[in-house]
Amino acid sequence: MPENAKDTRRGFLQAAAAGTVAVNMANAAAAPALPKVMFGGKHEISRLIIGTNPLMGYSHFNGVLDQCMREFMTPEQRIKTVLDAEKAGITTWQLHYHKDTIAILEGIRARGSKLKVFLLSDFELQKDFTMIPALAKLGFLGMAHHGNRTDEAFRQGKMDTVLDFVKRVKDAGVMAGVSTHNPEVVEWIEGKGWPTDYYMTCLYRVSRTPEEARALLGGERPLGETFLEKDPLRMTNVIKKISKPCLAFKLLGAGRAGASRDNIEAAFRFAYQNIKPGDAAIVGMFPKFKDEITENCSIVRQIHSS
Repeated sequence: MPENAKDTRRGFLQAAAAGTVAVNMANAAAAPALPKVMFGGKHEISRLIIGTNPLMGYSHFNGVLDQCMREFMTPEQRIKTVLDAEKAGITTWQLHYHKDTIAILEGIRARGSKLKVFLLSDFELQKDFTMIPALAKLGFLGMAHHGNRTDEAFRQGKMDTVLDFVKRVKDAGVMAGVSTHNPEVVEWIEGKGWPTDYYMTCLYRVSRTPEEARALLGGERPLGETFLEKDPLRMTNVIKKISKPCLAFKLLGAGRAGASRDNIEAAFRFAYQNIKPGDAAIVGMFPKFKDEITENCSIVRQIHSS
C-alpha cells in the first residue's frame, strides 16, 4: 500500500475512533436525569446513590463472592465504576472511610467528577474521632456513624460514643448522620432529641446477634447474616414516622432480592413507595456480569415516571 494511502487510512481510523469517543461522551452526557431531592433542605442529590461495598469486595453474601469482587475491582476499575454511575445520571456517592476509598475519591476528582459524597465512619476514623475536622475539608455533604458500631453501642448501652461522633461532625460544619440496621435505634435517638441531621437506614436487620435471631425464629438462626422478609417493612414504618431525611440501603438484600429484573424492580418499587418523598436510596453496584448501573438507573426512572 502506498505511504500516502497508509496515512489516509490511518487518519481515517483515528478520526473514526475520535468520533466514537465523542459520540460515547455525548451519549453519556445526554443520559436522562434521575429523580432528585433536596436533602436536608440544602443539597440536591439524585434519589439513587451508588454505594461502596462491591467496590471493596464486601458482598454480604459469602467469601467466594467477596473474592470475585476484589479481583474484578482493581483500583482503576473502582474509579471507572463510580464515573460510569455519574455518566448514567447518578449525582451522589456514599463511601466508608478507608485509605482506598479516599484514593477513589481523589481519582474521580482528578478526572473531573462533580459527584457529591456522603462519608460513613469506619476503620481508623471509627477509632479516632479527632480525624473528623480534617476529613470535613474534603467536602462531604454528611458524615454518619457506622451502622454495625451503632448497633453494638445500642446493645451495650454505650450510645454516648455515637452522640460524641454526631456532635463532632456538626462542630466541623457538616451534616451529621447515624447509620443503623435496627429501627429501634432510630426511634430511641429521636426520643432523646439528638441533633442528628439524617439517618442511614438498612432495610434488613443484618446486625442481629445469633441469640437475637434464635429468639425471633423459635430457637434456630440462619447461617450467616439475617435477612428476613418483613424487615424492610419494619424499617420503613419507622422511616415514615420521622421528619428527618433517610438514606435507605440494602434494598436488594445484598443481591438476595435480585434474582431477576422483575424482582429488582419490585424491591426498588417497595423502597421508594415506603420511604418519604425527600429520602433517597443507596445501592451497591457490581457491573462485572451485566451493566447493573444502567439497569438500576432505568428501573428508578421507570418507577418515578409511572
